[in-house]
Amino acid sequence: MVWTNQVALITGASRSIGREIALLLARRGAAICVNYAERTDAAEQVANEIEAAGGRAMTAGADVANFASVEAMVEQATARLGPVTILVNNAGVLYQATLETLNHKQFDRMRRINVDGIIHTTRAVMAGMRTRRYGRIINLTSIAAIGATLPGNAFYAATKAEAAILTRRFAMELGSEGVTVNVVAPGFIRTDMTQQRRHGLEWLFIEMHVRERTIMGRIGEPGEVANAVVFLAAPETAWITAQTLVVDGGRMDYLAYS
Repeated sequence: MVWTNQVALITGASRSIGREIALLLARRGAAICVNYAERTDAAEQVANEIEAAGGRAMTAGADVANFASVEAMVEQATARLGPVTILVNNAGVLYQATLETLNHKQFDRMRRINVDGIIHTTRAVMAGMRTRRYGRIINLTSIAAIGATLPGNAFYAATKAEAAILTRRFAMELGSEGVTVNVVAPGFIRTDMTQQRRHGLEWLFIEMHVRERTIMGRIGEPGEVANAVVFLAAPETAWITAQTLVVDGGRMDYLAYS
């Protein structure tokens, strides 16, 4: 396989990390299906940018928490671009809460996107990957799953830890058929999600908190995560599977180390 034979489906690709992954994979030569849940205009901008640079792209609105919607999206991508050979499970939401403030409805919605979404997309593409005996699946989790100590992230971390465990189990199921399944676990990245509702002094406090606990002394950028994803998506990475690639600038505040 070469890059020009690749078709990549990136969930949550209309902004931030997903957008950077889509653009970088397109520059390598892959055709791109830009998935989105709500931001139609932003997704179309990504696809237009890829096509303006000479690539192939399409947009597909689908809620990854809904299996029927995911199946339909994969069928559309296959019909327009060709069989999906790269799946990047980037879609995710962050709900922060403590034991006292937990809202089960919001937690359930987060889990259905962060965990069930990975199950749904993997099931939707795996038959084709098995038939061709080739595939790259990369799941985005978080260092929260490993145990970083930023307050309020216990339940978010639980969903990301579950996604990481499923990655290893899926790798075991699909590995003998030429499909690799890996995790990229970002640290604190400057994205729409991390900056939401944080302004002024609150954001400065968060930035200081991260700098003091990171070897590189700064917050990460979406493109730095995209580079890790594209590495694991490459045709040459056929012997790397069931691995977690941490992209966090060298965080030093893991619970396991305290």
